[in-house]
Amino acid sequence: MIKVLVVDDSSFMRRVISKMLESDESIKVVGTASDGLEAIELVEKLKPDVITMDIEMPRMNGLEALKHIMENNPVPVIMFSALTKEGAEITITALELGAVDFITKDFSNVSVSIYSKENELITKVKSVAKNRIAFLLKKLRASLKPSTLAVPTSKDLKRDVICIGASTGGPPALQLILSRMPKNLPVPIVIAQHMPRLFTQSFSQRLNSICEIRVKEAENREPVKEGIAYIAPGDTHLSLKKRGREVLVEFLEDGRYIYRPSVDLLMHTAAQAYTSRAVGVILTGMGTDGLSGVKQLYEKGSYVIAQNEETCVVFGMPKAVINAGCVHSVLPLDKIPEEIMKVI
Repeated sequence: MIKVLVVDDSSFMRRVISKMLESDESIKVVGTASDGLEAIELVEKLKPDVITMDIEMPRMNGLEALKHIMENNPVPVIMFSALTKEGAEITITALELGAVDFITKDFSNVSVSIYSKENELITKVKSVAKNRIAFLLKKLRASLKPSTLAVPTSKDLKRDVICIGASTGGPPALQLILSRMPKNLPVPIVIAQHMPRLFTQSFSQRLNSICEIRVKEAENREPVKEGIAYIAPGDTHLSLKKRGREVLVEFLEDGRYIYRPSVDLLMHTAAQAYTSRAVGVILTGMGTDGLSGVKQLYEKGSYVIAQNEETCVVFGMPKAVINAGCVHSVLPLDKIPEEIMKVI
């Protein structure tokens, strides 16, 4: 039985979220809190496995409560966030503070939008509850440090691009990897992270402010260039297309891919554009997105890295790739940047 604490200043929302969660027989809501201070007290008293946390609350808001919980009683926290630019920026801050994931809600029609999130909420709660995230979060925060990695010279290059796919738990993992990349990185990085549009914009801006390399949200039809990390806009399928000596970003409408942005599509098109001269990296996330694309990369002779189970928030996407036997290295998160530099 997964014990959940629901934190929201709205009594209606507390009832709705609790009802959604307890529609699954493996989940029990052990308590509810109307603000951050009450949440902190109940975490110590009830020892929940997972917390759902609203952001705007009286007395103590969700961010302040999250920070206190991560420092004193680390528990997997899923934030409820507004689908707005301000909501996106706050959510990115929450992920940096230790939240494992978030769920968006439309405040203009709360009852309809929240009920439509039932499957997403239950899936995320059940996934993050399986992991020892308290220890993982401490490791991640401790290992974030400036890049000290050596830069290969252009004549020594064995690979021409780094493609990364991630979902649940991806933002802090991507921050760790990109913060280790040197300013004069001689290849581009292209990233598909499952995230809504406004959120990828805020996420890329935040990463650009703390990383040595340039990080930006990708634009349709732009050529990829060395030393830049391109993040696929949320809800947009990003592909790579070779044109002469250049490789361009190309946005596609393709109903075959469930997740947007699709890791599979990114990896498939990277295999076509770069054949054996790519590095594919699969990070933490639910499901199997990326498996089909990585298989093609692997078959073309490109190098594939998967994050290991111990450092994943959710060991779904990496596990699928590992079980399929199309991976060269399975590594803890903090070893992946070194491996990337070594193989390029």
